[in-house]
Amino acid sequence: MGTLNQEIMTVDELIARFEVFDDWEERYLYLMDLGRKLPAFDESWKTEENLVEGCVSQVWLVSKIHHEPSTRVEFRADSDSQIVKGLVSILIMLHSNQSPADIISHDIDGLFTKLGLTDHLSPSRKNGFYAMIRRLRALASTYVS
Repeated sequence: MGTLNQEIMTVDELIARFEVFDDWEERYLYLMDLGRKLPAFDESWKTEENLVEGCVSQVWLVSKIHHEPSTRVEFRADSDSQIVKGLVSILIMLHSNQSPADIISHDIDGLFTKLGLTDHLSPSRKNGFYAMIRRLRALASTYVS
């Protein structure tokens, strides 16, 4: 896994970007644009082992630990759905290059509500989003000593 070249944002920066858009159609387009900016995902990583369980769409998520200059986790992901690629892109922007402990303890539910995703995603996409969060945290927990 090479160096992550995706933009990293804070929660506040992400919320500010979403607030720029007046309606949900524009926000969906922005989500899809975020998904197109995901770093390259090697086809060899698209295995059953890397598949996120609980998503209607296919979502693959992998991680790598880095110890220099500090311990941090890098994530890569891909999906066969543009909206889902955008959702997983948000998770990667907020969690890649963070410590395993920070990833595990991050309040993603609060962000989900602040972005308005609670009210504008279908129940199956909400379930898939939470499945991606569980997988991300499970991967991070493998690096906690």
